[in-house]
Amino acid sequence: MNIVALARAVARQSGGLLRWASLLLPMAACVGTLCALFLWLLDQAAHTRLLHPWLLYALPVAGVAVGGLYHVFGRAAEGGNNLIVDQIHAPGGGVPLRMAPLVLIGTVVSHLFGASVGREGTAVQMGGSIASTVGRVWRLTNPYEIRVLLMSGIAAGFSAVFGTPVAGAVFGMEVIRVGRIDYDALVPVAVSAIVADWACHAWGIEHVPYHLAFQGYAGPDGHFFHADLLLLGKVMVAAVAFGLASLVFAESVHRLAARLRQLCPIAWLRPALGGIATIALVWLCGSRDYLGLGIIAPEAGGASISDFFGAGHYPLAWAWKLVFTVVVLAAGFKGGEVTPLFFIGAGLGNALAPLLHAPADLLAGVGFVAVFAGAANTPLACTLMGVELFGTADIVYFATGCFVAYMCSGHSGIYLSQRVAVPKRHHAGTMTGMALRQVRIGGSKT
Repeated sequence: MNIVALARAVARQSGGLLRWASLLLPMAACVGTLCALFLWLLDQAAHTRLLHPWLLYALPVAGVAVGGLYHVFGRAAEGGNNLIVDQIHAPGGGVPLRMAPLVLIGTVVSHLFGASVGREGTAVQMGGSIASTVGRVWRLTNPYEIRVLLMSGIAAGFSAVFGTPVAGAVFGMEVIRVGRIDYDALVPVAVSAIVADWACHAWGIEHVPYHLAFQGYAGPDGHFFHADLLLLGKVMVAAVAFGLASLVFAESVHRLAARLRQLCPIAWLRPALGGIATIALVWLCGSRDYLGLGIIAPEAGGASISDFFGAGHYPLAWAWKLVFTVVVLAAGFKGGEVTPLFFIGAGLGNALAPLLHAPADLLAGVGFVAVFAGAANTPLACTLMGVELFGTADIVYFATGCFVAYMCSGHSGIYLSQRVAVPKRHHAGTMTGMALRQVRIGGSKT
């Protein structure tokens, strides 16, 4: 290659890098900033709800108000996470910018009045909305570029809201297809995840730390090894339960949502049913531990994600949280599934620990990421999330829990627009290329 040709190649490459940098860096910084605002508002909402317990009784009205807001202004934005994934698979009308403010307002209101929803859905939708808007401003028409930009938006939102940039980058690539990671977007999603996390942190937002004390067993020589075979077997048994919990959660949301649509055809009124059911559940179980995110218990001695890593035993907390969350998500409350899944997984791990004679904090940590891995079909991202949140010492247990839960959760999940790239069962080859809404148990009426 002569000097002129080499110079032209370098110029083309440099121009391409500068173009992508001008797309990704502002987008990721904007998403990180929005996530910082979102997390701050969630803290304020949670604090206000604890100071004013009566707010719970206004949850049905708050749900209808948000439902009405979406009815008037939502339109395509009501597709949520599934709309973003659909646009990645088949770019078309794009993701509307109004999705970002609508989901932010809807989620904060849900938390203020006590709905058991999460925050990942909001962050991902804000990321996808901002990314799609950037693409329209730059008049992108190439399907590959639109696809990469949307995946980067997902990674940015996930990374910023949880403070896990590596997991966020892998999640942005892994969540699109079941069983396959799109590495062609590796650098853009990694850059977006890191920048968004940095931007969120720059605003002074701190994420809740979790302490996992278990660091392995010492061998006969006094040194620690990263895996004990007996304990690994116990983790595998627990992981089967984690995968089944993922399946029960996802299918319960989809099936109850279908029933509620039949019971109440008016979409903006359905959240009232979820609000009334939540109030009844609080009276039934006699606790408010299962409202909101569940990161910190409202009263001393209550159940929370943080408490599951301690010495306490909470045999039924995970089941209560599952019911509380399924009811409001099926009714149409805005937010996400992931933080409630963290609660369900950590609580189930805590409940199984005495039965399996395993360290409670280890099983809580594995359950924390494994139930999410099974529900979202993202075992690699969740393994890396475990490392980023809890450290590297227990990575073998995290990986085992996530991979086994993923295989046991079946062809279902919380994101019905995911396409099956590699079926979980070898004889299910006909599923390849189909969306989960088409192949999940019971058909595709949701």
